Amino acid sequence: MTENLVEGLYYAGEPIADTKAPAGPIENIWSTRKFEARLVNPANRRKLDVIVVGTGLAGGAGAASLGEMGYNVKAFFYQDSARRAHSIAAQGGINAAKNYKNDNDSTYRLFYDTIKGGDYRSRESNVYRLAEVSANIIDQCVAQGVPFAREYGGLLDNRSFGGVQVSRTFYARGQTGQQLLIGAYQALMRQVKAGTVKAYSRHEMVELIVVDGKARGIIARDMVTGEIETHLADAVVLGTGGYGNVFFLSTNAMGCNGSAIWRAHRKGAYFGNPCYTQIHPTCIPQSGTSQSKLTLMSESLRNDGRIWVPKKAEDCDKDPRDIPEEDRDYYLERIYPAFGNLVPRDIASRQAKNMCDEGRGVGPMLDGMRRSVYLDFADAIERLGKDAVSAKYGNLFDMYKQITAEDPYEVPMRIYPAVHFTMGGLWVDYDLQSSIPGLFVTGEANFSDHGANRLGASALMQGLSDGYFVLPNTINDYLADGPFEKLSEDHPEVAKTRQSVEDRMNFFVNNDGNRSADSYHKELGHIMWEYCGMERTDEGLRYAIGEIRKLRKDFWENIRVPGEAAELNQSLEKAGRVADFLELGELMCIDALHREESCGGHFRAESQTEEGEALRDDKNYAYVAAWEWNGEDAAPILHKEDLNYEFVEMKQRSYK
Repeated sequence: MTENLVEGLYYAGEPIADTKAPAGPIENIWSTRKFEARLVNPANRRKLDVIVVGTGLAGGAGAASLGEMGYNVKAFFYQDSARRAHSIAAQGGINAAKNYKNDNDSTYRLFYDTIKGGDYRSRESNVYRLAEVSANIIDQCVAQGVPFAREYGGLLDNRSFGGVQVSRTFYARGQTGQQLLIGAYQALMRQVKAGTVKAYSRHEMVELIVVDGKARGIIARDMVTGEIETHLADAVVLGTGGYGNVFFLSTNAMGCNGSAIWRAHRKGAYFGNPCYTQIHPTCIPQSGTSQSKLTLMSESLRNDGRIWVPKKAEDCDKDPRDIPEEDRDYYLERIYPAFGNLVPRDIASRQAKNMCDEGRGVGPMLDGMRRSVYLDFADAIERLGKDAVSAKYGNLFDMYKQITAEDPYEVPMRIYPAVHFTMGGLWVDYDLQSSIPGLFVTGEANFSDHGANRLGASALMQGLSDGYFVLPNTINDYLADGPFEKLSEDHPEVAKTRQSVEDRMNFFVNNDGNRSADSYHKELGHIMWEYCGMERTDEGLRYAIGEIRKLRKDFWENIRVPGEAAELNQSLEKAGRVADFLELGELMCIDALHREESCGGHFRAESQTEEGEALRDDKNYAYVAAWEWNGEDAAPILHKEDLNYEFVEMKQRSYK
């Protein structure tokens, strides 16, 4: 393969030709695939075992659905309760094409908006399916008792989110994720009570078991006792969320990590589009250098809040209430009059960065720059009244006040972009099966639905779509080959996998180093944010790759993990996760470097229009980059899945 080495960074591999999506009109593809997929009769389901890792919306809904169907399910989650999955933190809403507002919404319009919002870098068949089943999700959740907001007459209410010109977002004030997760949790616990699902709390997957090329189980660590456990099954489902914490500072919970999907990648699962990162424009700004977590303010606030900065840099240290209207620059409304403050997240984020880079940011100085813009509700309060604004956003306003000690009813909020969601993830086919047979990947853990930028309120939609409606229909086709050969823990491949985990744990606790995992994580995050964040350059990415390689070498020489492996040891947990982040971060930079175009959240400074907008190169980069692990310190292998658009015309995005 030496002749296929590209610039010393990666090898050119074979293209991906088949995604299992049937041919034909796009509105028929999902129904055709469901009919063509083989079934497993109810009696045989009782003989088949499925492991589900992660119990957020995708994993929890998937485990509950598979349990209801009669499979034997083991559900693993590292929290003390499945209710604590990070899906609970989602605030603003969930999309569905029900056209309740009579504003000409439709399944096709949701499909089109998602394709366009992702800058034409997602797979048509998957996105249309997502739009198609969206309405079913709302009906399912209402039946579970999810308390969506309602209008005066009792009908479900909708609001708008970025990147669209219709109102299709269902919500429960600013705590939609919490309410949806409780619904999925109830369904999951019903199956636990029925005995079809066995729940393993405080367990972390630390390795994937692959036997004869198929996923056959996981190695998990009991996070309370430190015990290493082997769990075998006929198929494995990963619903473990995204890898945004590779940046250290993000809106993710501190425990969120990419280890489950990265361990699967090392075992042969292709990693799709790792460089595609969602930067969210409405985050509470960083307040100091010792901060370890950022807090999201829902994108729904952009429905009524107006974003602005002073027109003159000398006004930036003034009280915003003292800056007259004529001296304010409502820059999103000025640059993008058709969409205004509801442009997609990648565009709103870059423009906020541009304003601050021009010296017109607000708030306190941090590293020599003011890194905030205003999100102002004065007009909305005057137009609607304080009570109406509070009814929509009250808990978000309360949260902001508690964190910043500023009252957004009286003064504008201050916001700045932050890492939020990752569009990349393990590559999956139309059935949500990875390149490892028997390994299925759902929700944010896979790459499939969002392209280069995720529209707001679509994460919850994808998680529940995958868990309730897609996976239960597609995993049957694989499990129909069962019953599979039963494995024992002393099978050579199983024992070898377990031994590799024990060796890694023992190395960490016995290495005589002098640096904590947190210190490496923070240094990695700084490299990633500066050189693979909102703006990327050829020079910066090459520098980042070199710095990450040096940092990883130092990590394996100088990591120090206090305590023992066979006990509750959070430092050990962090060390394993940071080790994976160091490898993942390098692949993200390689992917960003090889893609010499701008698209969505991937903004290469060398590829932009005269107006500073992202400039795609459809001739050379209209494909999914699916990366194959090639061994320690070896260049990865790039497989390309061409993106052929039959039902949407590819064109330069415009929100003006």
